[in-house]
Amino acid sequence: MTARRISYKSFCWVIGTTSFRTSKLNLKIEEQLLLLDEFYNKVSIKSEWKWNNDVQVKYYDFMKSEGFLYGDALRKDKDAREKTSGLVDIGLIKSNRLITEAGRKLLSITKEGIFESNNIFDISKDSYVYLKQLLKTSNNISGKVVRPFIVLIKILLELGYLTYEEFMYFIPLIVDLESYKLIVKKIKQYRKKEIEVEDIIYSRLISMDNYQMALNIFKESKVNEDLICLIGMNRKSRTYDKPYYVLYKNIKDVFLDGKEDVETLLESAKKIKNIPGILWRNLLFNSINIGKIRRDKRECLLDNCPFLLCNNEIELKEIFFKYLHVFKAMSTLYDYFDLNRRYFNLTDILIFEDNLIGLDMLPKYYFKETADVLFLEAFIKNNKLEKDVGLLEISNAFDFDISVVYEKLSKDFGITINTKEQASTYINDERYRRFNKLIDKRFSDEVLIKLLDYFEKRNDKKIEELVTDEATIPTIFEYIVGIIWYKVSERQGNILDFMKLSLEANLLPKTHASGGYADIIYEYEACSYYPKHSLLIEATLTEGSSQRRMEMEPVSRHLRDYRIRFNNPFDYSLFISTYLDKNVISDFRYRKIIPYTRDKETITGMKIITMDTESLKKILERKIIYRKLYGIFEKYHEMPLETDDWHDKMIQDVTSIYK
Repeated sequence: MTARRISYKSFCWVIGTTSFRTSKLNLKIEEQLLLLDEFYNKVSIKSEWKWNNDVQVKYYDFMKSEGFLYGDALRKDKDAREKTSGLVDIGLIKSNRLITEAGRKLLSITKEGIFESNNIFDISKDSYVYLKQLLKTSNNISGKVVRPFIVLIKILLELGYLTYEEFMYFIPLIVDLESYKLIVKKIKQYRKKEIEVEDIIYSRLISMDNYQMALNIFKESKVNEDLICLIGMNRKSRTYDKPYYVLYKNIKDVFLDGKEDVETLLESAKKIKNIPGILWRNLLFNSINIGKIRRDKRECLLDNCPFLLCNNEIELKEIFFKYLHVFKAMSTLYDYFDLNRRYFNLTDILIFEDNLIGLDMLPKYYFKETADVLFLEAFIKNNKLEKDVGLLEISNAFDFDISVVYEKLSKDFGITINTKEQASTYINDERYRRFNKLIDKRFSDEVLIKLLDYFEKRNDKKIEELVTDEATIPTIFEYIVGIIWYKVSERQGNILDFMKLSLEANLLPKTHASGGYADIIYEYEACSYYPKHSLLIEATLTEGSSQRRMEMEPVSRHLRDYRIRFNNPFDYSLFISTYLDKNVISDFRYRKIIPYTRDKETITGMKIITMDTESLKKILERKIIYRKLYGIFEKYHEMPLETDDWHDKMIQDVTSIYK
């Protein structure tokens, strides 16, 4: 065989880079924009900006000095490029890392810290920027242009939903109109159990000329290590594929030549690392227990293993070639899944739930009217990626009468929607319904108590497993306290309005780079138990002396500003932490008599109640409700300042109401 080279070609798309896979993606993007902006201003004062190796190393050091990353990269310049490349992909920065017009828009939103919706989709301002950017974002796959997000929208509308498996293994294979039609057809067959995952992936691979060439060379040539490394087309180095030669020889020995050396076959399969190795072992064996294999030999081979059907080496080669490349592709697609999901989730128009992916309600109806025209541009590059433009400048597909969407919503749900405001009201009501369903499903009292335990122990991994890894632990704490107080308040009012947090489409929290206001502002209407008032709930994980330093001023200031703004003397604050510093308890207590002045306006007699998570757990365990708590809070607030052990006695009364 004449030695030749068969080039690897990309067979699928991905947003971002696997070298920088990260949770809290929106936060990391915002932080990167802030850092790049500050770093550019420092560098450009001294010299002309050039994104060269020297500047990349300096930017790495700058990121580290600002706490964005830890450790020491072997190649700082490479690490700096990798950590910013995803922002280039979606048009927020240029290849030379200067912030684009679109990036400036997102940066200004971040700096202002105002994320409330002001768009047709009723999503936050930053999510709207991401949505527009992803509609424009394209990948070049072996010379073919594809805009992945448009493809995803179109296929969700055509199929109604996607499973995580379909999203992972099939959708990134779509690179042109022909492959789109093929994948839609194959998914329908897959759902009917007429075809396997491996067959769908292989149909995409074998349609490419390099795979066809490799298969033909493989079939026509005598097998040796060099041949296996040639037809393996490894992206990094041919030598990585050497273990496959041993595997091929052992497969041939056992399945074609009838040898009993099943143990050696297992050993060679174990030499294949990571996901491909697992897939190969699952393809070949019904058990990999070494004792069983030594005893039962061929009985440990999988009954429906495709190699059992081989009559000659050509057939064996065809099957080996198929799974060699399909298992590699599945490993790559698995690697890309989380990255694609996180980038698409930035738009807040997708719902990822119960291993299913679908469009949120309003975006679904909106794109029903635009998807067909928009899809005509799915395989054409958009030249305005770096610009901050409106939807109509992205595509003429968005030039339609929005009243059509409202009419169809009204018809399908038996309601009347004629304006954006009415649509927003209905969508918010639907989100409120979904949030209550989410609480019932995921946040029982037992789970909430367990989460409070994890917050106290700072078991961050368990917290992220139970809630989300798209928000910082302090943000998740605020979110969980909000849910708990919603239950304590007997689910009165719209907690989605009361929680001053950004929520993604799944109604789970996300964290922004900017600061915030009071964590939760709960509004109560007057009743026989209490007057009309607002309760500002401040939740923190800070401890010790830092608690006093970091929390004293903001908590008091938030309540002062709120009291001045709404002029209701019954408004007060509740400070909740995993640990309460005694000085913090005392300082907040003395706000009862200490005047607080702003702009010649003075507030005297502020009420700030303090409570730790241990007390909160008891309130949950004993199903204690707010209308019982209010009177106790008020009773102890009105006691003389010199009352001994007033706080301990208040907590004792609070947690024994139903004892």
